[in-house]
Amino acid sequence: MALQKFTPDQAIPKIKQYCAYQERCHAEVKDKLYSFGLHRKEVDEIIVQLIGENYLNEERFALQYAGGKFRIKHWGKNKIKQALKQKQVGDYCIKKALKEIDGADYIKAFEKLVEQKMKTLKSEKNIFIKKKKLQDFLLMKGYESGLVNEEVGKLGKK
Repeated sequence: MALQKFTPDQAIPKIKQYCAYQERCHAEVKDKLYSFGLHRKEVDEIIVQLIGENYLNEERFALQYAGGKFRIKHWGKNKIKQALKQKQVGDYCIKKALKEIDGADYIKAFEKLVEQKMKTLKSEKNIFIKKKKLQDFLLMKGYESGLVNEEVGKLGKK
């Protein structure tokens, strides 16, 4: 696919539509603008304009992203934090987004995941393998090691 060349005036309506469609982080918008063949100075000016017109808001993006990944994919805070860092979202916005996740809902989602995973491990007779599989699954989902270890520790006692 050939790189499309746009002037800043042609790029602005396109990028506004791109931002209006769904929340975007600054890095995604910059990449898109560079793909339009714009130069750094032009990209920076457009980013400032988008922020000024409230098309682009990193805090709003972080809140929506974290909430969505938690509610829909049941990601833990560690995984959400890593994903936001990958999207070059600032630490302040990440902390704020993670604070918005309700503690009770977080534990409920965690327990639901444990329950679901344990159903798939019913046939596993070796308690150590069962614990390891549960632990790996929960850590991969991004839950904190303290929470995971506490849950895995309960397994031998049930």
